Amino acid sequence: MTDRAFWTEGEDRPSRWLITCDHATNRVPDWVNGSDLGIDTADMTRHIAYDVGAAGLASRLAALMDAPAIFSDFSRLVIDPNRGEDDPTLLMRLYDGTVIPANKNADPAERERRLDRLHRPYHAALARLADSHPDRCICAIHSFTPQLRGRPMRPWQVGILYSYQDVRLGPPMVQACREAGWITGENQPYDGHLEGDSIDRHALRRGRPNVLIELRNDLIADEAGQMEWAAKLAPVIASTLAGAGL
Repeated sequence: MTDRAFWTEGEDRPSRWLITCDHATNRVPDWVNGSDLGIDTADMTRHIAYDVGAAGLASRLAALMDAPAIFSDFSRLVIDPNRGEDDPTLLMRLYDGTVIPANKNADPAERERRLDRLHRPYHAALARLADSHPDRCICAIHSFTPQLRGRPMRPWQVGILYSYQDVRLGPPMVQACREAGWITGENQPYDGHLEGDSIDRHALRRGRPNVLIELRNDLIADEAGQMEWAAKLAPVIASTLAGAGL
């Protein structure tokens, strides 16, 4: 399965929600520089290569919500599915202090090859699943590192990201998380709007209700943490959508 771009779970589940995990694995296909991006194993296990714990959390959350889920199956360092095709950070050459040699020397033909074999198939499948329910809502699951190199510690447990173009779910989700007692960042640790990203492409442009949830990765690094946070988040997500009357 060296060319697999994604996998799905529960495609026949009836929920309006579609759970997405753009940065599910750190896999480097064998046709990409012999499965070697030129960085060491320790770097490939860091947040720069994938969202630690996000796949397990997304899978458990989707099961609890009776929702379908889709997961990328390639490292964000190979090509980032949460970037538009014209985004300059689509192939990262430097990330959190680590140079990515296999990307530093990648030419336009290599970029196009990775788009064709990984990025585009993932988004085609995501679009198909999003279209499979007439009232689809999208919940994107990501994780963030507690600290970037040389930067202060990040205090949040949870980050809720949303675009200024759609504030139907983001702000009430922030409020609900804070009421639950979680240290919650509003459009932290990242801004919630990025032209061409997955939410922009599959939710904003189609008018679909959406939320992007970031969990601090030390909280979901193991199965117990993933199960705990899935159980915490599922009712909050459901009640937020119900309260919005969408």
